[in-house]
Amino acid sequence: MSYKMSLDALISAANSDGASDLHLEPGLPAAVRVRGALRTLGDPLPARALLAFAQELVGQADWPAFLERRSFDCSRNINGVRCRINVLQSARGVGFSIRILSSFQATLEKLNLHPDLRRLVSHPHGFILVSGPTGSGKTSTLAALIEEINASEARHVITLESPIEYMFRARAAYIRQREVGRDTPSFEQGLLDALREDPDVLMVGEMREPETMRLTLNAAETGHLVLATVHSSSCAEALQRVVSAFPPETQGAVRGQLADCLLAVICQRLRYRPDLKIRVPECEILTSTAAIRSFVRNGDFFKIAAQIEMGAEHGMWTFQRYQTWLESKKTWHFPGPEPDEPVGDPEERVELPSASPTPAPSKKKSGSAATPRKSAPTREDAAIEIEPVEGGLKEVLKKLAD
Repeated sequence: MSYKMSLDALISAANSDGASDLHLEPGLPAAVRVRGALRTLGDPLPARALLAFAQELVGQADWPAFLERRSFDCSRNINGVRCRINVLQSARGVGFSIRILSSFQATLEKLNLHPDLRRLVSHPHGFILVSGPTGSGKTSTLAALIEEINASEARHVITLESPIEYMFRARAAYIRQREVGRDTPSFEQGLLDALREDPDVLMVGEMREPETMRLTLNAAETGHLVLATVHSSSCAEALQRVVSAFPPETQGAVRGQLADCLLAVICQRLRYRPDLKIRVPECEILTSTAAIRSFVRNGDFFKIAAQIEMGAEHGMWTFQRYQTWLESKKTWHFPGPEPDEPVGDPEERVELPSASPTPAPSKKKSGSAATPRKSAPTREDAAIEIEPVEGGLKEVLKKLAD
């Protein structure tokens, strides 16, 4: 069995167990994360086998870059399972961290989220920030909000993701999905492009760099509905993290910009329910009010938590109040295969050739017997094709004169 086939089997087994992540490390058994808990599978993996598969997966063209950075990110469809793969160098050798991507169309109902969240995407413009720790389902919530738009509104949606985790089937909306590193070189370039592509809705998979945050806020401020994610443990921390990413001398302007365009912040975490045997999202939800905008503009982020406590009438939720709603919830959606939904990348994809410098023209040696290259025809000596027209030769000559 080849190394690739061995990895295929591990990914298939992890997917069958309902795992969200698969970890491969030389000298250790494979580990899978199922419903938040980590457990190991099988025997220790040989370093030579993982190195060989890494070379095959990364490819000769990108192998020097991997050796320089000691990491490589990509997305692949392996045995019908879409995966986000990080190849990394560790003390033991070359390992893998693989995220098993969902194969269903995310909706608020399927994710067991509160139905009131759909009201957030009814706005024509503004900024919605989804936050939470790694692996808390931020991307799934973004996808569910996009699906709410897709189900009922004819809007042009552009997504920038790294990588694409949910493939959308266009319904009422017109959806373009671009993967960073494959379809656009960076989030920054993708955002610059998007502002020239007539979007109604922009989805930014993750805001990591200040320039990405700046362009995202600019897009929200110029009449677009923008959805993005950031890592944080509360709504106030999410807003503070965006502002603190900028130099101190510009933070005042950023706070004003954020206050003007903010619609809502959703901070979520996943909690395992033993009675249901699934993980359900718990959310803290902040909506924009005059008081919230004032706190953001003045940098009083510590006052936001108290405002969320008192803001139930404005659609705000504390974690505690949201837990109470979950305890009263009667209908649940349980994850499972959905063969009627599209899975994987589009069937037909035309890859552009990689950019390469134009080769310098070779100098002809004196006395060479090489055959001279035929030059391209100029306007004077190029053949002219004229479609037949009524009127004969006079009309032809008149057409040439014009």
